[in-house]
Amino acid sequence: MTSLHRLLIVAGIALSVGSPSLASPTGPDGGQGGDKSAPRVVEMPGTHLLTVHSSIVGRDYDLYVGFPRHYADTTRRFPVVYILDGQWDFQLVNAINGGQYYDGFIPEVILVGITWGGEHPNYDSLRALDLTPTQIKQMPSSGNAAKFLAAIKGELIPYIDSKYRTDKKDRTLMGSSLGGLFTLYTMFKETDLFNRYILTSPSISWDNSVLYTYEESYHAQNTRLPVTLFMAMSSLEGIETIFNNFVDSLKSRNYKDLRFDTRVIEGMGHSGSKPEGYTRGMQFVFEPSSVHVDPSKMKAFVGKYRLNPQIAVDVSIENDHMVLLAPDGSKIALYGASDNEFHVKGMYLHVKFLRDKAGKVTGAHVEQFQGGFDLTKEG
Repeated sequence: MTSLHRLLIVAGIALSVGSPSLASPTGPDGGQGGDKSAPRVVEMPGTHLLTVHSSIVGRDYDLYVGFPRHYADTTRRFPVVYILDGQWDFQLVNAINGGQYYDGFIPEVILVGITWGGEHPNYDSLRALDLTPTQIKQMPSSGNAAKFLAAIKGELIPYIDSKYRTDKKDRTLMGSSLGGLFTLYTMFKETDLFNRYILTSPSISWDNSVLYTYEESYHAQNTRLPVTLFMAMSSLEGIETIFNNFVDSLKSRNYKDLRFDTRVIEGMGHSGSKPEGYTRGMQFVFEPSSVHVDPSKMKAFVGKYRLNPQIAVDVSIENDHMVLLAPDGSKIALYGASDNEFHVKGMYLHVKFLRDKAGKVTGAHVEQFQGGFDLTKEG
């Protein structure tokens, strides 16, 4: 527990929080009540399950939708993270999302897991069809990525945008293995459809590394690649050379406006890249920008800020950084979001300094996961 969490509890102002309950737990027969000792189906509160028929592909797709904490606030719109292979990865990303939001690494987002509908879908064969850009002899039912991408662009995304309060300018696509291949394929074929791309263990070698031809075609017409991209792989899955060659090739292009990072996850295999890779990827693509605040301007914020007669915190400057000194003596570095607002890395904590009409700093508003409170500056 952080010192500021303790401060909230001691002050007695911690606020209760929760997600909107958009799904209710039901028993195996679909009803509630009955024999409470009987096993029940575990469902995910705060989620929806939708089915959309694609006329482009000629198939039903199921969409798993997860909602942000404050979705009930009808004045707000939210970025959307689209997750390929939703049948496996939606629950994983939903759990990662909750922890990363609580720690202040990412904003509130809507999650959409894309998977295949119908009775008893064969996920292995369907993903080999929809997530691959070309057909290979070893797998005749492959090579449908162009139609699947057209369905995502022309049917699935518009459907989500029509039903929920989405930020249409802020979309993320994430996938692993063949899903990672499809994510990169999308980035080169429909670059502007998403502005953030997260992928792990991509199948770069598919069809003699045909992915390079899509990148070459893109590069022939563009000097900019205006996206944020994160790629990860595991050290034990045997693709390090293929992975690094592609990374080096992409970096050598020196695309303008490309923000790019990679990670090798030690001691894991192919599927094991996803938990850490998705976590690090979400941290990277949603990393808040920090601005340099002139130390001369920061001097106005230095001082003691009091919550009540018993509890106060000190704000000082150390090595050109704002530092908050909590009542227990621990120090918390503040990073500039603007000349007047600061955030903390690895903690849901935002500080906005308050001024009177004359411009004098009179206090600060502190926003934590549990809620917000005001501090009054002494002197």
